[in-house]
Amino acid sequence: MPTPMPTPMPTPTLVTGRAPNPFPRYVRLEALRMLRNKRYAIFVVAFPVGLYLLYANLWGGEVDEASGVRASVQLMVSMAAYGALAASIMSTAVPWSQERQAGWLRRLQVTPLRGRTVIATKLVSSLLLVLPSLVLVSAAAVLTQHVTLPAGRWAALIAVMWAGTVPFAALGLIIGSLARPDTAQPLAIAGMFGLALLGGLWFPVDMLPDTLGMVARALPSYDYADIGRRIVAGAAPHAGAVGGILVWSSALCALAVLAYRRATARG
Repeated sequence: MPTPMPTPMPTPTLVTGRAPNPFPRYVRLEALRMLRNKRYAIFVVAFPVGLYLLYANLWGGEVDEASGVRASVQLMVSMAAYGALAASIMSTAVPWSQERQAGWLRRLQVTPLRGRTVIATKLVSSLLLVLPSLVLVSAAAVLTQHVTLPAGRWAALIAVMWAGTVPFAALGLIIGSLARPDTAQPLAIAGMFGLALLGGLWFPVDMLPDTLGMVARALPSYDYADIGRRIVAGAAPHAGAVGGILVWSSALCALAVLAYRRATARG
């Protein structure tokens, strides 16, 4: 009986071309991990919506004499700003610190991802996680307080408040790069509440003493909320507020890159 001939092995094909971009997958992975985080659900979703419903039922019918805008609309901006601020800090500071301690940052250094790509990925994924708080607080305002705005004003409000969270996300990355996980969480919470309180998101800055009021007006959270309130009033944002957000964004992003390099250098 003749011996069967062995089946020839297929000739390996050399794959040419550029490697797939890992950036979209890494962004998706980061976003999915945060959506499973209980802290994210509490501070970012439940807290701002609950505060809005409480404040709007108490003072929503009042009207601001200077702008003519109902308090329910201004409260919507304030609570959406708080939720976005909290999302950007909480989605970066503690997870970043835990990843650094677990050695994840050093593993990333042997991947095709460059350092600035890793920072950009964290910023983009944190910006994605900002959207639920903006949308849910706005939906609560529409459904419970019958807030209405022209379509263009809604679009401008969501877009500007979404992009305006860059300095807060960068602040979270700085905390995560420099602090241990057990200290990163209280630092992040203190930063989040401090920016919300002093930035006028929970009560008007005019209620603060003069010195503390000057400090509050220099914070990015004050400029951030001021831009949103001007948009819902149908006015152009103050140039000083826009400039403040840009300056804070540039400074904190530069510090975030430096802090990341220091964290990866020391392991």
